[in-house]
Amino acid sequence: MTDEREAAASVARRLEAILMIVEEPQSLVSLATAVGAPVAAVRQAIEGLAADYDGEAGGPVRGFELREVGGGWRLYVRAEFDDLVSDFVTTQAPSRLSQAALETLAVIAYKQPVTRGQVAAIRAVNVDSVVRTLLARGLITEVFTDGDTGAIHYGTTDALLVNLGINSLDELPPISPLLDDGADGFDDTVPR
Repeated sequence: MTDEREAAASVARRLEAILMIVEEPQSLVSLATAVGAPVAAVRQAIEGLAADYDGEAGGPVRGFELREVGGGWRLYVRAEFDDLVSDFVTTQAPSRLSQAALETLAVIAYKQPVTRGQVAAIRAVNVDSVVRTLLARGLITEVFTDGDTGAIHYGTTDALLVNLGINSLDELPPISPLLDDGADGFDDTVPR
């Protein structure tokens, strides 16, 4: 009997892991395939999880629920927390970067430390407002100020690495050898 309980608990835990990441409701068959369990065992585990989340097993009612919608199952926020979650998402979720910001960020990531003027020369547009936006979002930082010219040199932050899901800038893809590398206009201290 203990082995059956452990097997059922294992199916339930695997289902929870899958249900945490799905964006669309999943049918019992697709869930059974994902966790490698019979449909009947998945149905039983789903019913148990839904009851547990609803507090029917003596535990607390959770802030989320397991619902069957459109022939599939998915975790949803409980209706009473819709406003709370909506407010959180709209105030906490950063908006997407514009194309200009992405291009400027790419130049800084590949050429850092780099001045605003150098970025503007590569992009052939004024980048003042874009650099301010990237600074405000914490994706770039002022690395140092040139003592002779007063030009501020920019570099990327760890926040950029986190957003890109990489550990270091060495993991960035190489710039295509067919494209101009943007070296024109830069003072080379090392001969090529």
